[in-house]
Amino acid sequence: MGTYAAVVLAGGAARRMGGLDKPALPIGGRPMRDRVLAAVADATPRVLVGAADAVPAGVRVVREDPPGGGPVAAAAAGLALLDTDVTLVALLAADLPLLTRAAIGDLLHHLDRKIPDTGSAGGPTDPAPPARDGLAAPLIRDGLAAPPARDGLAQARDGLGGGERPDGACFVDGGGRRQSLCGIWRVAALRAAVDRLAVERGGSLSGAPVRALLAGLVVSEVAWSGEGPPPWFDCDTDEDVRRAEEWAR
Repeated sequence: MGTYAAVVLAGGAARRMGGLDKPALPIGGRPMRDRVLAAVADATPRVLVGAADAVPAGVRVVREDPPGGGPVAAAAAGLALLDTDVTLVALLAADLPLLTRAAIGDLLHHLDRKIPDTGSAGGPTDPAPPARDGLAAPLIRDGLAAPPARDGLAQARDGLGGGERPDGACFVDGGGRRQSLCGIWRVAALRAAVDRLAVERGGSLSGAPVRALLAGLVVSEVAWSGEGPPPWFDCDTDEDVRRAEEWAR
């Protein structure tokens, strides 16, 4: 699949489930977070952000600042543990018990797709999403307007030729809703986004929404075409847990 890291976010409050440690709930006899970590067993490193009594061997654990500060603060804490030579990272919620290595491979594949360069000599513009070829995913920019070019990151994209590579790839559900915490992203793009958002919010990422973090990034939206249940299925309620348990049998 290629070299990539994984950051699994396990610090949610699970308010709709009474505040329990949701990622520790067993699905198919294994905690949800362990199932997610198994789906990225070939990632180096694997980082779990949140409280955990026990994790699989080799998994690093860190807490977001402040604890309970939300997914963006958790993503920033995970990114801070990645070496400078890590270029790709799977950013995943810890309550995705149906995630598989095949699904991760699909995301990595779509991350190599490019947006055709339809801009003027002054630089690329936001193209209309290309027509779907079978289940090929469209490449679109998150947000309504193109952000200013970012030094380094923009140069890296342009140097690839043939158009603009996406900053990330994530699944979309049957209703077209983006599952941003079931995706793979370019580390440089995420770090630039974290820095931008921290400046916009006066230095604090606590409570920041994921959509604000990803605003302006070029995203490849991937419709699941494999067999079995959707890998992006997350467990927010007791009913979700029951459904996941049935699928996992």
